[in-house]
Amino acid sequence: MGKMLKAAKEKIEPVKEYSLEEAVAKVKELSFVKFDETVDMAMNLGVDPRKSDQMVRGSVVLPHGSGKSVTILVFAKGEKEIEARDAGADHVGVDDMVEKIKKGWFEFDKVVATPDVMSSVGKLGKILGPKGLMPNPKLGTVTFDIARAIQDIKAGKVEYRTEKAGVVHVPVGKISFEAQKLVENAKAIVQSIMKAKPATSKGKYLKKVYLSSTMGPSVTVDISTVTSSK
Repeated sequence: MGKMLKAAKEKIEPVKEYSLEEAVAKVKELSFVKFDETVDMAMNLGVDPRKSDQMVRGSVVLPHGSGKSVTILVFAKGEKEIEARDAGADHVGVDDMVEKIKKGWFEFDKVVATPDVMSSVGKLGKILGPKGLMPNPKLGTVTFDIARAIQDIKAGKVEYRTEKAGVVHVPVGKISFEAQKLVENAKAIVQSIMKAKPATSKGKYLKKVYLSSTMGPSVTVDISTVTSSK
């Protein structure tokens, strides 16, 4: 695997900034494994995530989906529990689900909750929080519009948040996607990131953009080609 990665890296011009279209083509060309890799976009932002007013966090529904099958857990009761099941939720409940998670059950990828049960869900903060699974109103995962939340997630809604040093990683799709679909997904992500720019962020906001597959090397992207609407 090491030799194959090295060979792939040698096919990238080290100082070149590729257009988004070129970067997508290069990432697809350099894929050397047999499974359907995820294509990832990494962005260096001009923010200090240690400051709460500079944390960049949000979500975006990818135009062509993420290519990933998502298992959804919904915390809801009464009519909203029925709505969740009808909308395609994989697991629904409140106290029973809380107890299962406390015992180590994690057979789900996303969590949605109605506001009226958050007092119960809050007991899982130390368990779900570190895994990035805690429902959050800003991400649309604490809502009474359960059907819409589930539909968005199933359609390819992805979340993002700044990590240390102001880096954001977002999945763009699968390596098997048509190149144009990856390009359009990537532009949708960048548009969302730009809209989420904190008012307190000074200087250059979008500093660097990279594209890579799960096992492949990263390709530097020309920022002007991801921010244009063309």
